[in-house]
Amino acid sequence: MPRLSEFYGIAIYMYFVDHNPPHFHAIYAEYEALVRIDDGSLLGGHLPRTAAQLVEQWRRLHEPELVANWRLAQEPAALTAIEPLR
Repeated sequence: MPRLSEFYGIAIYMYFVDHNPPHFHAIYAEYEALVRIDDGSLLGGHLPRTAAQLVEQWRRLHEPELVANWRLAQEPAALTAIEPLR
C-alpha cells in the first residue's frame, strides 16, 4: 500500500486495485478511515475531529492528484507522492 503523503502525524495511503468508489486511507495513531475522493465522505472507519478536518482540507487541495493516483492504482502503476498539508 503506497504512502501518498504524511502531515501532522496523519499518513495517507492508497491500495492497488482497490474497490470502488475511489477513495484513500487516512491513518492517525490507532484510527483509520476510508475517505471518498470526490466528496470526502467516510466509507468506513473513524478519525478524531481535528484529524478529520485536516484530512478534508488536504483532500480539497489535492483532489485532482488523488483522482490521477486512483487511476494509476487501478492499472496498477507507480503512484505519485502528494505534497503534505502545511
